[in-house]
Amino acid sequence: MTDITRDDLRAAVTTGAITEAQAASLIVLAETRSGQRAKVTGLDEPFELFKGFNEIFIVVGLTILFMGWLGVTGLGVFSAAQTGYITGLIYALVAMGGCAFLTRYFTLTRRMVAPSIALVVMFAISAFQFGMSFAAMLDANTQGAIAWAFGITAAAVGGFYAVFRVPFAVAIVAVSVFGCAFGLATLGGTFPETPLDIFLLSADGPFAVLTIVLGLIGLAVALSFDMSDPHRVTRRAAAGFWLHIIAAPAIVNTVALTLFSMEMPGAQAILLLFLSVMALFAVVIDRRSFLVAGVGYCVALAFTVIEGGAFVIILALGAGLVLLGAKWDALRRALMRALPDFPGKTRLPPFDVTQAEAQ
Repeated sequence: MTDITRDDLRAAVTTGAITEAQAASLIVLAETRSGQRAKVTGLDEPFELFKGFNEIFIVVGLTILFMGWLGVTGLGVFSAAQTGYITGLIYALVAMGGCAFLTRYFTLTRRMVAPSIALVVMFAISAFQFGMSFAAMLDANTQGAIAWAFGITAAAVGGFYAVFRVPFAVAIVAVSVFGCAFGLATLGGTFPETPLDIFLLSADGPFAVLTIVLGLIGLAVALSFDMSDPHRVTRRAAAGFWLHIIAAPAIVNTVALTLFSMEMPGAQAILLLFLSVMALFAVVIDRRSFLVAGVGYCVALAFTVIEGGAFVIILALGAGLVLLGAKWDALRRALMRALPDFPGKTRLPPFDVTQAEAQ
């Protein structure tokens, strides 16, 4: 008799054969019988990049194949001027069609993770090439070409996700939306002087405000994915994971880097308070990815504006992450029990194994 895997349960939920709660209960039962459930105290956040080395082997092959295609056709991301926009459009469409054909096999038939992610990236690169060639056809300037290319990439990869449901595709869509928005923002002649200006609210231009607004929109969409699948059985939860990876730095870095650069009494205390609130928020929504992505990028950017006192904040962040990682389930259970009922609380992931089993 063939063993039933998580992919089988996801397929059963998708077809309506069972509910997400029933699928979660089956997972709990299987882990209890195998002894895994006794080793954990809560529901972990699912994360998977590959299932075995064969997937890595296939990714290497796909990468070499795609590089060979770029070499044979002479395509590059900004090569529309050299190849001609008609040729660029045709080659990009052929590449996008090839990626879709391979995705149909490796994703829908073989249910492979790493090849699916690699094909999304290759499809996005091809869509960006199509967008650059399209902009060249319109004789757009550099800023307009970037806006067109990222906008077309967002639309194309969004359609790709609608067909194949590869969770990583939503991260590409989010990044493309950011790129398109920044391209449009530069049409007025304003450019960030340094990469840090994208996160500094005190810098000239609308870039930091645009970053935090788009980050909040991305967070809202990520939460809608999470609340539609509180037991994290389907691919919607994985899509939410990747959106949190993109949204968290946009929100946390913008506030944190702005406070890092401010020369005012109490700025570092305000920063610690803000990061503490973000940590509590991550615990409530049960997304370690939100906290790690936000704080991780925050620490990396902090070294660009580092001063003596900032090391205290980095030290506190490290200690806080270790504590949260060790006691996440217990802290979340205590926090959720202490919080009063609020809209959406019952649609968040269960904060106790017994609760998950009851649902």
